[in-house]
Amino acid sequence: MKIKPFKGIRPPKELVGQVISRPYDVLNAEEARAEAGDNEKSLYHIIKPEIDFPAGTDEHAPAVYEKAVANFQKFQDNGWLLQDDKEMFYLYAQTMNGHTQYGLTLCSSVDDYMSGKIKKHELTRRDKEEDRMKHVRVNNANIEPVFFAYPDNPALDEIIKEYAERDPEYKFITPSDGFGHTLWLISDSADIERITELFAAMPSMYIADGHHRSAAAALVGAEKAAQNPEHRGDEEYNYFMAVCFPASQLTIVDYNRVVKDLNGLTDAAFLERLQDHFLVKPEGDVIYKPAALHNFSLYLAGQWYSLTAKPEAYDDNDPIGILDVTVSSKLILDDILGIKDLRSDKRVDFVGGIRGLGELKRRVDSGEMKAALALYPVSMKQLIDIADSGNIMPPKTTWFEPKLRSGLVIHKLS
Repeated sequence: MKIKPFKGIRPPKELVGQVISRPYDVLNAEEARAEAGDNEKSLYHIIKPEIDFPAGTDEHAPAVYEKAVANFQKFQDNGWLLQDDKEMFYLYAQTMNGHTQYGLTLCSSVDDYMSGKIKKHELTRRDKEEDRMKHVRVNNANIEPVFFAYPDNPALDEIIKEYAERDPEYKFITPSDGFGHTLWLISDSADIERITELFAAMPSMYIADGHHRSAAAALVGAEKAAQNPEHRGDEEYNYFMAVCFPASQLTIVDYNRVVKDLNGLTDAAFLERLQDHFLVKPEGDVIYKPAALHNFSLYLAGQWYSLTAKPEAYDDNDPIGILDVTVSSKLILDDILGIKDLRSDKRVDFVGGIRGLGELKRRVDSGEMKAALALYPVSMKQLIDIADSGNIMPPKTTWFEPKLRSGLVIHKLS
């Protein structure tokens, strides 16, 4: 894998808590407007600039992208974002529920993405790609990083351990979730060279989160190369910013489904249809969480049920067929409920497991949804096996927590 250090643009220590934000795609405009409040230093003014316009403004309007550029410049002019004078890597640690994961913030290669060395497990949508491509183009920067996993590497672990014992540049807890965030600067030339060598020996990296941001960043880089008659291959636009974690440290949480109706079936008829492929066991009104692979949790009419897939319902030799998202999509959402396309059907919605199964109960009890289905989380091994085999996971399969915080470091393309 080809990587390089870069001169990051980032907030001064005393402003980091005011600048950083959640990623652009985990909240809508109204939520971002509420979180930003009267904080003019919030990164939401750059990554979700529609919050600076009246509610209901088209977030894809040219004026919105232009506002992102103006705000990015304003942040730099005001000293809320400053560029480091030396190329470096950045070590970023996140702590959730007592578990800490350590990621290296670096520049990854557009060529590695285009050649497939950076491996995907999801399809991307062209409209979402184009939105982020416009954002990268107009700002001439990767404002937010993508989230990669790499095969565990003991030599890298040693370097990371050494830096994690030093005084950090930033250390703070986000009050909304209680998660810890710590950043160290890796500016020593020998360490930078060694880290670059260790990544060069890796055959692959894996996109954990940020498929659209990865595609957008790589495509804009390729565009700039094609447009530059003096292109050499070492320009900054040949790289995009990623935070790379050892695969064993990452946590995938469940990614659950809620449906608006039962496709004309009564509750009893729906439960009866489920028995064709599942052992259905009532669990009462106390929240039931899936206990293992191929065990599902159903919430319907104030009651929880355990659904255990019968052996003939899945194929252990098929990396896609064994996934619980495949089993539930085919045998419940498609066959019984008539939901054929998870990307476009408005009768289904998705809820990240970080919100808890109580959120599923709330959305059904409120009358907004008719039923909820909770899934056992996918493992990192399953994700890597699928990416290595060239297969693609069904939509809405993985939800990683904690999410990267945006605004800690930004990468300019020139």
